[in-house]
Amino acid sequence: MSEKKKICIVGSGNWGSAIAKIIGNNTAAMPDKFEKEVKMWVFEEMVDGKKLTEVINTDHINVKYLPGIKLPENVVAIPDVKEAAEGADILIFVLPHQFVRRVCSSLKDSLKKSAIAVSLIKGFDVKEGGGILLISDVIEEELKIPCAALMGANIANEVAQENYCEATIGCKDNINGQMLKDMFQSDYFRIVVIEDETTVEVCGALKNIVAVGAGFADGLGYGDNTKAAVIRLGLMEMVKFCELFYPGSKQATFLESCGVADLVTTCYGGRNRRVAEAFVKSGKTIEELEKEMLNGQKLQGPPTAFEVNYMLKSKNMEDRFPLFTAIYKICKGELPVDKFMDCLKNHPEHM
Repeated sequence: MSEKKKICIVGSGNWGSAIAKIIGNNTAAMPDKFEKEVKMWVFEEMVDGKKLTEVINTDHINVKYLPGIKLPENVVAIPDVKEAAEGADILIFVLPHQFVRRVCSSLKDSLKKSAIAVSLIKGFDVKEGGGILLISDVIEEELKIPCAALMGANIANEVAQENYCEATIGCKDNINGQMLKDMFQSDYFRIVVIEDETTVEVCGALKNIVAVGAGFADGLGYGDNTKAAVIRLGLMEMVKFCELFYPGSKQATFLESCGVADLVTTCYGGRNRRVAEAFVKSGKTIEELEKEMLNGQKLQGPPTAFEVNYMLKSKNMEDRFPLFTAIYKICKGELPVDKFMDCLKNHPEHM
């Protein structure tokens, strides 16, 4: 009989805490497959005079990032990432993509050689010379372990409230894919595993750029017809981006939860859309609104727009992705937001 797998969740924000609820319940229900205790790395901060880890371990609620939702008692918050990951067989990375390299460098020399990772992180890492790396590539490169990806139409609060939803795991290894499915799937969280790891992850990153565009359209006072156009043109650019830069991509992946479903959800309900709408209406900067509106959470859309533009610019391809480029320029202050509609009206019919 194979040994029970020990799980560590690297990150504890809104999405990390929602996932911790599922994982904690699943490990308790499958004692033959998983160690019951799930360690969750929590970036320590003070909330109302108490340490966040102590509040989570005593009250079993992440009062800062997922208030009102009980976490299973077998989820243990730990402020030191090396201690949290010690002896782990499966590492679930779910933190803002800006912090991945720093966290991986702390973990580098202390992991089991047989460990595997799964990234729930949406974004890219910039590499010198004009390219970008997938976050799973960064994790694999830094930690020397395989890394799958889980993406889907999953607004964290709705998942935490047990609203039915789906997610896609991209995993090249079938045995690991099945193990990850066992770990994540629940009555209200349906998992489909596919081998097209790369496209699953690229969809998860790019859709946040499109969501910023949807927020601009909302802020400018346009309705659902306009937002549908933003979504359609955004999807076209997502498909073209995968075709050009990730030639093994399968078009069918865009019909999974990680593709069109996640895109639609984010363009109607996510934080990127909400902050982009406020950006148009308030005249404040994205950075100011992130601090005001998100209670310590990070936006992924604007930094991903910067990372993608870094690559497009280096390859002289900005004009081939007019929606991505316009969103980047508006976020950077190079284009007034009221010019956003021009990129829709002048978008090429075929890419």
